[in-house]
Amino acid sequence: MISERLQRFKYIFSDYIATNVAWVLFNIVRFYFLDTNRLEYGSLTSFLTAKQLVLGQIFLPLLMLCIFYLSGYYNKVFLKSRLQEIVSTFCTSFIGMLVIYFIVIINDNVPDRLHSYELMAILLGIMFFVVYSFRFCITQIATRNIHRRIWNFNTLIIGTSQAAVKLEEKLRTSKKSMGFNIIGYVEPCAEHNTRKLNLPVYPLDDLGKLCENLDIKNLIIIPHRNGMNATMNLINRLFSLDLPMYISPDLYHLLTTKARVSNVVGEPLVDISKADMSESTINIKRVSDIIVSIFVLILISPLLLTLAILIKLDSKGPIIYKQTRIGYHKKPFNIYKFRSMKVDAEANGPTLSSLDDPRITKLGKVLRKYRLDELPQFWNVVKGDMSLVGPRPEREFYIKQIITKAPYYSLIHQVRPGITSWGMVKFGYASNVDEMISRLRYDLLYIENVSFAVDLKILFYTINTVLTGKGV
Repeated sequence: MISERLQRFKYIFSDYIATNVAWVLFNIVRFYFLDTNRLEYGSLTSFLTAKQLVLGQIFLPLLMLCIFYLSGYYNKVFLKSRLQEIVSTFCTSFIGMLVIYFIVIINDNVPDRLHSYELMAILLGIMFFVVYSFRFCITQIATRNIHRRIWNFNTLIIGTSQAAVKLEEKLRTSKKSMGFNIIGYVEPCAEHNTRKLNLPVYPLDDLGKLCENLDIKNLIIIPHRNGMNATMNLINRLFSLDLPMYISPDLYHLLTTKARVSNVVGEPLVDISKADMSESTINIKRVSDIIVSIFVLILISPLLLTLAILIKLDSKGPIIYKQTRIGYHKKPFNIYKFRSMKVDAEANGPTLSSLDDPRITKLGKVLRKYRLDELPQFWNVVKGDMSLVGPRPEREFYIKQIITKAPYYSLIHQVRPGITSWGMVKFGYASNVDEMISRLRYDLLYIENVSFAVDLKILFYTINTVLTGKGV
C-alpha cells in the first residue's frame, strides 16, 4: 500500500515538471509565432535563455503550484473523479494562463489583439494538455491498483449486525474494489457479540489504540441497534479519531435533511467527517482566514494594547483569559479572550453567564456588549484552531449535556469552530443548555450551506452587531 503522503508528492512533483515542460513548449511556439521575437533574438536558443524567460522558468511553475493547491487538487489523492480532474485542471490552467499573460506576455510586441488571443489560447491548450497528461498517468495507475486490490486501505466496520456482515461481503466480493480492506468489526455495545463472524470483533473502548496499531484509514458506521440517539452518541465518540467516517445516505438524510452520496462499489456511503464543501473552498477559506486574521491583528494592534492596559487597571487578574474548548474533529484547544469577569468567576465550577451577571467586571460589560473580548481569537485563527466563521466551540462539560438532549450536535465537529457564527448572529450568547441547543440549529444549517457568500453575510451582520453594541 502506497502512503497518502507519497502519492501527494507524486502529483506535486509531476505538476512542477509538467508546468516547466509547458512553459518551454509555449516559448518555442511563441518564438516562431511572432516575427518580432525572431528579429530581436535571432535564434531560439538566445530567446529561451533570455533573462525574462529564465526567471519565468523558475517562478511560474511555483506560482502554478500555488494555484493548484488553492484548487484543492492535492487534498484527495486516491480515487479521483476523472470528470472533476479534467474540470479542475482546465480551470486552474485557465487561471494560470491569465496570470502568466498579465505578468509576462502582455509586454510582447504583438501586432494586433487577435494575436494576443491566439497566444492566450495556445498557452491554455499547452498548459492543460501537458499537466493533464501527467496527472492522468498517475491517477490511472493508482485507480487500477486500487480496483485490482493491489493497494487498499485498512477499514473497520462499527457494528456487528446482519447489515454489517452483508456490507462487508459486498465490499469483499465486488468486481472492482474501492480500496476498503475490511479487517474487522467493532462491537459498539458494552456486551460483546456472541455470534460468530468471519473477521475479528474488537471492543469500542480500545478503538483509539486499535486504529493506531492496525493503521486504520477508514471507519464505516452501521446504525446502532438501539436507535438514532445511540448512533449519534457513537459518532460523537468517533470524531476524535480524526478518520473518515462513512454512513449510509439514508441515515445522513435523517440527520441533516440534505442527502449526499458517494458511490462505493455500488453501495453508496457518505463521509460525515467532512462538511459538504468543495476542496477548493476548504483551501481558499483557510488561506483567507490566515491572511485576514494577520491583517486584522496588525491593524487593531493599538486597540489591543489599549484594551490590555484598561483591563489591567480595571480589575486584578490576567489580561488574557484561556479556556479549553473542543474544536475540529473534537480536538481540544485553548481559546483566547480578553478577561471580562473576575478571577474567581468559576470557583464553584463551570457556569454560563447571564445578562446581569455579577461576575462580569465594569469594563467587561463594555467588552462583551461590543464583542471586543473576542478579538484575541484572531490568533486562534492564525494557529489553525479556529476559522473566522464557523460554529462556536463549547466546553466538554456542556457538550456532554447537549449530547444527551441533541445527539446530532456531534456533526458540528466537521468544520473548524469560528470567531463568529450563524448561531451567534441569529441567536447571540446562550445562558443555558436549552439555548445552546436552539443556537445549534443555526450552526448545523451553516454546515449544510457553507460558502463564501454565506461567510461574507455572517461577517457583515457580525460587524453590524459590534458597531451597534448588540453583543449581549
